[in-house]
Amino acid sequence: MWLLWGVLLAGAAGALRVPPAEETARMARFVAHACDWGALATISTHDPVRGQPFANVFSISDGEVSNSSGVPYLYLTTMEISVKDLQVNGNASLTLSLAQTSYCKEKSYDPQSPLCARVIFYGVVEKVAGIEADFAKRALFSRHPEMQDWPPGHNWFFAKLNIANIWVLSHFGGIEMVTPEDYFKATPY
Repeated sequence: MWLLWGVLLAGAAGALRVPPAEETARMARFVAHACDWGALATISTHDPVRGQPFANVFSISDGEVSNSSGVPYLYLTTMEISVKDLQVNGNASLTLSLAQTSYCKEKSYDPQSPLCARVIFYGVVEKVAGIEADFAKRALFSRHPEMQDWPPGHNWFFAKLNIANIWVLSHFGGIEMVTPEDYFKATPY
């Protein structure tokens, strides 16, 4: 029996049951919904690390607490160093971990332990508009209310990671791949 079976998580997504580790797509959706921030890695356009990986922390949301879309949304400005990278090359990876919640600490799991589930998404960061931008705004501002007061002169915009590949590590035995199709069919609950 997997150690994550039936454990309650109290955090950004409220009290939810952590899915069984063998339900990889569902675990990925759960982690994406439970986490409020992640490490976004881009290819740097800045000296002295031009052309090299460059990771930075961003607030994210896949929806309001009661509405998981699975899509990681971001609130960005072109003034931000990683966004400058994305303007040249939109490819990025986003890492989310249950270490960002109270779960792993309460279980005494080291953030690097496979039992402290993590997801690595790869895709292209794209600006969103219209109805999707409205959804992104509700998703982000519901979890990060101070964003609505950030300086308007910074020309903020809503974006998403358009997911192409997903890797999940949630138990001993190695990382597993999940297709975007299976990921979006799964629910985090």
